[in-house]
Amino acid sequence: MAGDDDDNAKLQILKNALYDEARNHGSEERLFTQKDLIDLGVIPDSNLLLLVKVVQSLCDDRLLVGVSSGSGIAWRWRNREDAKKYTSLPNEETMMVYAVIDEAGADGIWNRTIKNKLNMHENLVKQCIKHLETKGYIASMKNVEHPNKKMYIKANLRPSDRATGGPWFTEGELDTAFIDQLKEIIFEYIKSKSAYLGSLPGQSANPALRPPRKGTIRGTAPSAPASDADAASARGTKRAATDISNDDSPAPARAPEGGGAPARRPPGKVYLPMPAGYRHYPTVPEIAQLIHDTGITNNTTLGEADIQQLVDVLRYDGLIEPIKVNGRRGYRVARPTKQDTVSFAKRQKDREAGIGLDLPMFGMEPPGNGLTEVPCGRCPVFELCEEGGPVSPANCVYFDQWLEI
Repeated sequence: MAGDDDDNAKLQILKNALYDEARNHGSEERLFTQKDLIDLGVIPDSNLLLLVKVVQSLCDDRLLVGVSSGSGIAWRWRNREDAKKYTSLPNEETMMVYAVIDEAGADGIWNRTIKNKLNMHENLVKQCIKHLETKGYIASMKNVEHPNKKMYIKANLRPSDRATGGPWFTEGELDTAFIDQLKEIIFEYIKSKSAYLGSLPGQSANPALRPPRKGTIRGTAPSAPASDADAASARGTKRAATDISNDDSPAPARAPEGGGAPARRPPGKVYLPMPAGYRHYPTVPEIAQLIHDTGITNNTTLGEADIQQLVDVLRYDGLIEPIKVNGRRGYRVARPTKQDTVSFAKRQKDREAGIGLDLPMFGMEPPGNGLTEVPCGRCPVFELCEEGGPVSPANCVYFDQWLEI
């Protein structure tokens, strides 16, 4: 009896020593082969039979978990707190269900997958799950990839981004408002850093100083010549510069009441591309820092990979384009002269007031033609439109809106 007690005491010492050394030489995810355990230097004389006894005892205590690997069987250690949970379960079936949920990790597992893996009756699986939930060992979760499936995860784990959808999902639903707001802020930042407000070449602040184009004689409309001779004479006569008007100049401004100089409309401003050799196009790390500094994400943490996803969406939408910046990838706005010059703050204020809701949130107007601009080209009730029908050109509300009647 004394010999058995000594052997058990020695085994317990070796178990504790081997477990502690395994923890000191790797995380819970590291797999230890038989050689790795021998190399820890705990087992005397590298005795394989003694190693098997120690490993088996640790497995019985749920402190080691056997795993099949490419090179054979291996083991990983489990923390003592989780091991106590296993040993506190009432039967082997509940332990097996808990082990399957444990192995699924932060992705969670479907209850039917548990049933199929263990080849266990559905009612028994439900009983085990109910017991584990009551003990607080597991919890149900939602998975955005499988919204209609009942998923389970260990209660002390946070669901993975794959399961929750990452920062773009809120309570299992895609947060489109949050995404659109971030896209608009990122786009406005890229636009402000890759283009500047100016006038197109050839535009002058004073239209009167523009060079005249081929025009018509001021004052009178052209009339038909009286005869062929008169026509030939007219073709051979050069008009004076004072008789030619600028056909692209605006109409004279109306003088304000009470006298004074007529109000002059300022020349239009457009976004122009940066000159060749410009090297300050924004990069993803800079955009991520901007989002962090603004604090608009509240408690949601966004990394550079998350910002890269939004930038890629803007790129695929044709709103921005990549460009090399000092060996790194920067981004600039596409077709800057076609971009809206209204500031982000004013556009937000207008939208809150119900102004411009039919316009794109940001970027340029989509290209169109006569058919897409007229209401008939995009009419949602086109098939019902006919004379005498419920919808007809005579009572079309879309035409009234288009013509601003």
